[in-house]
Amino acid sequence: MKYRKKPVVIEAKKYDGFNYPEIQDWITGTINMWPQWIHNYGPFEIDTLEGKMTASVGDYIIKGIKGEFYACKPDVFEQTYEPVEDE
Repeated sequence: MKYRKKPVVIEAKKYDGFNYPEIQDWITGTINMWPQWIHNYGPFEIDTLEGKMTASVGDYIIKGIKGEFYACKPDVFEQTYEPVEDE
C-alpha cells in the first residue's frame, strides 16, 4: 500500500548564521547556544518532541502542526515544501 503525505502549511525560517536572535525570539521552547558561538553564531540545539536536535547554518527551523520546533536540512526541506501565498 502507498500513502501520500497530507498537505499541511507550516511556518519555517532559514538559519543563516546571523539571524539567531530572530529565531531565538520565535521559538517558544528552549534552545541552547554552544558557548564557543556566543559572538559568532554557529550550530545550536533545539529541544524537540524527540529530544535535543542540532541546527546548523543553512538548516530550516520548522514549527510543526502541534507548535513544536525542529531543524530540517535544506535539501530535504526543498524537496518536501514549497512556498505558499499568505492568505
